[in-house]
Amino acid sequence: MALRDTLDFLLYDWLNAQALTGRERFAEHSRETFDAVLDTCERIAREKYAPFNRLVDTEEPRTETDADGSLRVVLPKATHEARLAYAESGMLAAAQDYEQGGMQLPYLLEAAANAFFGKASISIGANLLTVGNANLLMAHGSALQQQVFAANEFNGRWTGTMCLSEPQAGSSLSDVTTRAVLENATDPLGPRYRLRGNKMWISGGEHELAENIVHLVLAKIPGEDGKLVPGVKGISLFIVPKKLVDTDGRLTGVRNDVALAGLNHKLGWRGTTNTLLNFGEGQFPVDGQAGAVGYLVGKPGEGLRAMFHMMNEARIAIGMAATMLGLAGYEASLDYAKTRTQGRPVGVGGKDAAAPQVRLIEHTDIKRMLLAQKATCEGALALLLYCAKLVDEQHTADAAQADEARLLLEVLTPIAKSWPSENCLEANSLAIQIHGGYGYTRDFPVEQYWRDNRLNMIHEGTHGIQAMDLLGRKVLMEGGRGLKLLGARIQATLERARAQPGLAEHAKALAAALARLGSATQAAWANGEPTEALANAVPYMQAAGHVVIAWIWLDLAVTQGASKSIAGQDLQTPACTYFYRYELPKIDAWLRVVESRDMTCADLPESAF
Repeated sequence: MALRDTLDFLLYDWLNAQALTGRERFAEHSRETFDAVLDTCERIAREKYAPFNRLVDTEEPRTETDADGSLRVVLPKATHEARLAYAESGMLAAAQDYEQGGMQLPYLLEAAANAFFGKASISIGANLLTVGNANLLMAHGSALQQQVFAANEFNGRWTGTMCLSEPQAGSSLSDVTTRAVLENATDPLGPRYRLRGNKMWISGGEHELAENIVHLVLAKIPGEDGKLVPGVKGISLFIVPKKLVDTDGRLTGVRNDVALAGLNHKLGWRGTTNTLLNFGEGQFPVDGQAGAVGYLVGKPGEGLRAMFHMMNEARIAIGMAATMLGLAGYEASLDYAKTRTQGRPVGVGGKDAAAPQVRLIEHTDIKRMLLAQKATCEGALALLLYCAKLVDEQHTADAAQADEARLLLEVLTPIAKSWPSENCLEANSLAIQIHGGYGYTRDFPVEQYWRDNRLNMIHEGTHGIQAMDLLGRKVLMEGGRGLKLLGARIQATLERARAQPGLAEHAKALAAALARLGSATQAAWANGEPTEALANAVPYMQAAGHVVIAWIWLDLAVTQGASKSIAGQDLQTPACTYFYRYELPKIDAWLRVVESRDMTCADLPESAF
């Protein structure tokens, strides 16, 4: 089934997206306007992104030296044209108010429409940081910062980044050493500081795709003694534009003291520039002084809280990126399996060399690998769209529904980021396997999908960090209310599934899995010792993710049982059955070490290696 058909089923049959138009914010929309957005994005992705996915992988960003000795990044013409088409579509401001030039689309529709770009070329389609950057400023910036910086990111004039990591401090943000010294407390764009430091792994950190780049930079403001406050409490957030602007958003002609130090050459996502940036080293002195000009966002010391507003959105987007790469590999391997002939069937006549070869898809193990990809990737897509609808519920539903949506999102976000990143990567590996030796060559696209997907387990919070967030914080929040809310949603699906005889087996298995997850959560924290509870956080997250995806599949199967809207096909049951019989039983081994608080890994001395 094509991606558009899948999205239509998930949006309209399962999530009832059209009902959102009954809310004031979305009242001017209808299914027709939703479909028009999907049509436009599908067309742009097909024409401007997909044909150039291999091109941007082979023609990586490169640097050239300008007359002033600075480095600039050169990208293929196709990247410029793709970004321009995306900006002109209005999708950068899809969810913004009409008064701000936006379309006031539900986030659910924005996420679904962006899926086309992730599948066509994730390497070109890296617009998520610009939108996340601008959304952060809408939530935490001053009115003028929103008008000058966020508005020009939404309209496509400028792009945005987030600058967190440093060479000596990757995910350990408490160890950042970039410092910011106050220069002018009354600048209209915000308290003006001079920043000095180095940032690494900055996607979109340097290019000429737009006339300016808005960097959001984490830095510490030194105390009266000139020393930086240790830990995360001293971290503040600053807007550091590549080129300085006035209060009307016009370029002043002055280059800020932000310099490209070099490019990171990556395994995948090669079409996206990834940089090392030097802030304030004097290569482009402003007013004769070294130091990058930055404007404080919010209050001093609250930078991490503001930045996590952007990171949580990015985590859902990363889950979607992983999912679409998985689906791209699935579709490629399905097409290959339908056309490539190889071998003969097992059984009568299987050893007859004179018999014609059969297509790969006629072999049982090929079907297994295809079904594994389908169950993984379509299940992940459904989960991510479910989370996207929760975002809409959080912002537009009544107070009680909004609060439930907020808490459910807290619990589901680590899973929504990490489960697709791990399992859709494995789906890409299966796509290579179906292609055989050809899959390991660049003659077919599946090896690129795997390389591109390998990043998703790392960025926006590694797998281990997400696991500790889930077991160490999210399931304990507000007395465990979020986990109880999730359990109640699952129970509601179970009741509906039990009414359909064909789903009784799955309902019984899911009920047992949910109970097991609850008891494992309690056992992990039985003695209240974090070292023991979190020793097996990753196995816990793997199990929790499998339980959640099993729930999603059962809910889809229940919906499919009541609706044959897609040509009367039974689309959900085979993948659902596969997941319950082949995948859900894996939680037993994962939860066993969680329940026993097994310390095999935690207590192992370095000398054992």
